[in-house]
Amino acid sequence: MSLEWRPNDPDSTLSGAILVASRHLSDPNFFRTVVLILEHGDGALGVVLNRPTAVAIAEVVPTWSELVAKPAVVFQGGPVERTAAIGLARPSGAFDPEQSWFSLSITQPGRELGIVNLGAEPSQLVGVVRDVRIYSGYAGWTAGQLEGEIQAGGWLVLDHEAFDPLTSDPATLWNQASSAAASGQGVRAIDGPSVQDN
Repeated sequence: MSLEWRPNDPDSTLSGAILVASRHLSDPNFFRTVVLILEHGDGALGVVLNRPTAVAIAEVVPTWSELVAKPAVVFQGGPVERTAAIGLARPSGAFDPEQSWFSLSITQPGRELGIVNLGAEPSQLVGVVRDVRIYSGYAGWTAGQLEGEIQAGGWLVLDHEAFDPLTSDPATLWNQASSAAASGQGVRAIDGPSVQDN
C-alpha cells in the first residue's frame, strides 16, 4: 500500500520511499544517487543504494559473508558518519517483531525489508534474514531540509515497489529510477521542475 506524500501535510511520511537525485540537485555527495528513506519525521535518514565500494565484506566483516547480497561489498550509504555501519536485509522466514536483531522498515508483503542489528552474531540470523547489505555511513537531513530540497526539484520521490533496493546490479539503479520517474511510474510527489527535466 502506497502512502501519498503531500509536501504541506505534517502527518505525511516518506519512510520507505525511494529518492532519485535530479539534475537540479547541486550537492555533489548525491550526484546520480538513489536513496532509500528509512526514517522520516523530525528530519530524515536514509542510505544511498547505488554506491558500491571496492571493499569486500570478507575483508572487513567476514562473519557476515554467508548472508550478504551480491555484490558482496560494503556500500557507501552517504556522507554522514562514514565509520558507522547500517545493515539492511530481507526476512528469510516468518518475521518475529519481538526480536531485537531485525526490525522491518518496509512491511509490504513480498517486499519486506528491514534493518539488521550488526552487533548480532550472524550465525543466529541464518534462516531468519537473507540478502544482507552493509552500508558505511548514511544520508541525513534536518527537520524541513529534505522537504525543501524536494520542493526545489532536487529529488524525485518514488514508491519503493518499482525497484529492488538490494539489486545485484546497483550501477543501473539511477537510470532505471530516472526512466520510471520520467514515465510517471511509481511517482509519489513531484513539487518543482518537471520529471522530464531530470
